[in-house]
Amino acid sequence: MPIRTSALTALTIAALAAGTVLTAPAAGAAPKTAAPRFLSASQLPPHPTSSWTAGPVTGGFPEELGLCVSTEGVPAYEYRHREFRTELDTSAVQLTVVAGTAAQAEALAKHYDDLIRTCADRIEESSPGVEAEGRDYGRLPVEEGARVRGLHTETSWGATDIALLSVGRDGRTVTVVQWGQMGDFGDAPVAAFKKTTTTAVDKLY
Repeated sequence: MPIRTSALTALTIAALAAGTVLTAPAAGAAPKTAAPRFLSASQLPPHPTSSWTAGPVTGGFPEELGLCVSTEGVPAYEYRHREFRTELDTSAVQLTVVAGTAAQAEALAKHYDDLIRTCADRIEESSPGVEAEGRDYGRLPVEEGARVRGLHTETSWGATDIALLSVGRDGRTVTVVQWGQMGDFGDAPVAAFKKTTTTAVDKLY
């Protein structure tokens, strides 16, 4: 989420909160399966003046999600992610996680959605001078389901940023997608992001 570099660093460190512990085996104990596929640059919400560029699929948890989502309280799954950029201030990231069972994936998806749902309150509690508001844009009927939410933050020094985040699941695999840029809720391409989320979940396998 592009909250200007200094603000993003401070908020990410402050907002990493512990979640409920999910009982699951380590990632190595999960049954072998084909690696989930990722979004391509053309499947992100169109930018009015700049094309998207997709980075490589990389192992590990993306720090861009650290403002709302963390690995704390979650088993040592194998995380993979892909980052996306435009030439301006808009960025995005997709995370995929394969759990050991569908039930564990369901619990993980709920955990991530709960972290996103409560993110605005945690930001305001941990970061004086920052006002945050979250919005629920509803569920999407794709595979085992997905939910889209929005987050707006405004700092006392004038930085205002908007992010759209979604969590979806296909069987044992959970994906989290985040889009962000400077602006407010009026700048959020909600309909296009819902399409991106549907594509992301459909495309996993």
